[in-house]
Amino acid sequence: MPSWGYSFKPKEPEKTAIASGRDLRISPKHAREICVAIRGLKLEDAKKLLEEVAEGRKPIAFRRHHGKVGHRRGLQGWYAGRYPKKASKTILKVLEALEANASEKGLDSDRLKIVHAAAQRGPKIRKYMPRAFGRSTPYFQELTHIELAAVEA
Repeated sequence: MPSWGYSFKPKEPEKTAIASGRDLRISPKHAREICVAIRGLKLEDAKKLLEEVAEGRKPIAFRRHHGKVGHRRGLQGWYAGRYPKKASKTILKVLEALEANASEKGLDSDRLKIVHAAAQRGPKIRKYMPRAFGRSTPYFQELTHIELAAVEA
């Protein structure tokens, strides 16, 4: 059984709800940019944003990983963006788990604000494709850890 903790230590644990997703099969770069976009939003606004990204209606600004990324209409304050659909659907599930944890604690979900959203690289699943003449080509699946925390305002 693995043992892991959170990098976030709440100041008021009774008013804070936390949730995490471990070993998610999403891109760590996409997850990082989504976490930057939802940090500081209310829970309902973050869920709405991720639903729109998953449908391809609203882009996420790519601030760090923006090499050869095109311009997208609808971005404020930044020029490069993408629609990371798979990562947004997965992080939306973690957001719903966060909301369930908050309701279990007795917190009002309408007043929740996301104060911590972080993505870390997880382990790699190493796979190899056999090729001609006894060679092989590696193809790796990167895993990602997501941490979310919301405080009742």
